[in-house]
Amino acid sequence: MNASLNKFLVPAGRVLLALIFVTSGFAKLTGLQGTADYIASAGLPLPVLLALGAGLLELGGGLALAVGFKARWAALALGVFTLAAGVLFHAYWSAPAEQAYVQQLMFMKNLAIAGGLFLAAAFGAGALSLDARLARGTARLARA
Repeated sequence: MNASLNKFLVPAGRVLLALIFVTSGFAKLTGLQGTADYIASAGLPLPVLLALGAGLLELGGGLALAVGFKARWAALALGVFTLAAGVLFHAYWSAPAEQAYVQQLMFMKNLAIAGGLFLAAAFGAGALSLDARLARGTARLARA
């Protein structure tokens, strides 16, 4: 594809991927007890701590991905988190029959999002990102 088009597609993809995490992280942090109750219902330990960690990871990682700051690391962390959340909370293979289809859709959504995040981790934030801007600044300082 045309390099000038990629210059705009990459940040658009980053922002679109990040949006689900920024909104979800904000919701988790502003509704911490509800999130903790949901985590506890899955039998996980320390639900308040996990809810806080998940909210901070989603909000912080989502914002970092959106602006392209340490985007590879943010995408990798969010991708692993998304896979774990899919297995822990959308286990359609053990869901009651009336919930299995929706849980399968949610699980597959998580797989697709993780796939996009792993691509972002592999290929980086692109030219229109803080990572690229910081790299250009470091290169200028090295030449000076």
